[in-house]
Amino acid sequence: MMSGTVTDNNTPTATKPEDLAGQVLDLDEDDDLEVFSKDATFMDGSSFNSPMPTSPGSMVNQYKFEEEEEVPDTKDIFVTVDKPESHVTAIETFITYRVLTKTSRSEFDSSEYEVRRRYQDFLWLKGKLEETHPTLIVHPLPEKFVMKGMMERFSDDFVETRKRALHKFLNRIADHPVLSCSEDFKIFLTAEELGTHKKQGPGFLSRIGDTVRAVAASVRGVRTRPEEFIAIQDYVEAFSQKMTSLDKVTQRIIKEQKEYSEELGEGSPVYTKWSDIEDELMVPLKLMASCLDRCHRESEEQVLQLSNSLLPTLHEYVLCTDTLKAVLRRRDNIQAELEAKTETLAGKKTEAEAEVESKVLSLAWDSLVGKDPDEVRQQRQQKLKGEMKEIKEEIDKMDDRLEWANNALKADWNRWQERMRADLRSVFNRTAEKNVEYYEKCLAVWESFLLSQKTEDSEGDNILDS
Repeated sequence: MMSGTVTDNNTPTATKPEDLAGQVLDLDEDDDLEVFSKDATFMDGSSFNSPMPTSPGSMVNQYKFEEEEEVPDTKDIFVTVDKPESHVTAIETFITYRVLTKTSRSEFDSSEYEVRRRYQDFLWLKGKLEETHPTLIVHPLPEKFVMKGMMERFSDDFVETRKRALHKFLNRIADHPVLSCSEDFKIFLTAEELGTHKKQGPGFLSRIGDTVRAVAASVRGVRTRPEEFIAIQDYVEAFSQKMTSLDKVTQRIIKEQKEYSEELGEGSPVYTKWSDIEDELMVPLKLMASCLDRCHRESEEQVLQLSNSLLPTLHEYVLCTDTLKAVLRRRDNIQAELEAKTETLAGKKTEAEAEVESKVLSLAWDSLVGKDPDEVRQQRQQKLKGEMKEIKEEIDKMDDRLEWANNALKADWNRWQERMRADLRSVFNRTAEKNVEYYEKCLAVWESFLLSQKTEDSEGDNILDS
């Protein structure tokens, strides 16, 4: 059972988001960077220092991307998705999530709301937003089902991954200048139960009619799509191919990195057992075991970063491409309906002209059947004029709708591109920094091993000289 509470707290203060990591530095090959080493500690407690470059993240973070400008934080609604709970009934098992909202908007009766929502409720919200704003880009939801072999449904990893995706979905809506003002969004955040709201709206037959018209418009297509939308469609197709490829490649990298990490973990105890029977090699064997164990742990951290940061972002934009294609189809359907209605009007005009040309034949026929020819002719003309007037009014409305849809899509397209570039730039930066950190730590481990061996060799040489 879903429950909701409303509390009246003080209006939350806006928290500025952290700056994105900065731009890549151009360094000549001759430039010298004075760097220092990181400590490496082995399992036996010994530690060594060796010359080691530190992560450039500290330098990179001092810079901002040139195209990014600071924008005053005017956010007035904050949404958090957390605290998943499992529910088991005689019919189904499902997860609900707490949705906590804090806002200072006047249209809300309180400053804080807490409700529980399940995945189907998020689907309802997405569908309502797309129905009301067909050419605005609604952020995608995570898939309802997961691919076999990735993770089990309702496992801790699955629930946590979905929770983060649902949190991002709601916050993207909250950040949108139009979608965040939607009445459906307000209902989703505040209503204790959504059942009554889900029942409202067009009936089954009406939805079937809308679907049939959409399919007909899709099959008919548009005669002349504006060039700007042709360019957007071409970009989306190319972007979709690139993101799909990168998503698959990253999944393979994670799989191979996991296998590599597991093998490192298996190698450490082998060296440890070997050291028990090799007195002369006991020290280097134990150090090898320590090095492998440390690299194993660092490799696990790298896999975690790839799995929790890079891969979700790439996959998120794979789903975004499907959303963009659907938005473009809906825009085309609106234009196709307008073109079809325009053709209908042209047909009525042709019919009116044909009526004038067939006037003599029509008069003879009407006289033959005993009707007043003038009266019949006037009735037909009035009927055609009425039909054409109605069609013209519909065309004017549809023309306004198409203009609004085009303008909305163009504005949202620019907004989406800015967000996409910022997201990818940020995750690429984090991935680069984590990779540098991983390789630095592993390098420090092995350099420390070499340093320990050099020290041991020097002590052995001194003993021999004495």
